[in-house]
Amino acid sequence: MRFGRLFANKLKRRRPRPGDKWFMDEVFIRIRGKLHYLWRAVDQDGNVLDILVQSRRNARAAKRFFRKLLKGLQYVPRVIVTDKLRSYGVAKRGILPGVEHRQSRYLNNRAEVSHQPTRRRERQMQRFKSPRHAQQFLSTHSRIHNHFQLRRHRLTADQHRQVRNAAFSAWRDVTRTAPSI
Repeated sequence: MRFGRLFANKLKRRRPRPGDKWFMDEVFIRIRGKLHYLWRAVDQDGNVLDILVQSRRNARAAKRFFRKLLKGLQYVPRVIVTDKLRSYGVAKRGILPGVEHRQSRYLNNRAEVSHQPTRRRERQMQRFKSPRHAQQFLSTHSRIHNHFQLRRHRLTADQHRQVRNAAFSAWRDVTRTAPSI
């Protein structure tokens, strides 16, 4: 928690521009027995763009998530893919009127799959203690996870080694550590 935010912000500055097709989804998480919603946006390459923990799942919450997402990325996507939650349509019409919106329960699998690392960490940490703690940890965790998520199925062995070495080299630069022998 102490250094993670610093490292994640440095890694965020190094990442290439995300794709122009965004997949959005929300999933519930329990924090001290109360339901909260984790809103997540992922680009077509599977990189997590942004997350937001909120207690509601309505149009106002969706608009807040859209504004936070656009403020952080500073450009508009070509297509947004969501499930059939009506809050997305209301928020999209209000904030991104010129963007194509596709709603389908099957097209949104990329966003659904991106929740898996979060669920694994949530189990390992034995749940989150507060919404603020969840927001801070998950936003940091998603950036660092993006950096080391190498898309192994799309790479040959040589390409995988090169990409992995580049990722660890960038990590050493960000954390200013010496390579281990």
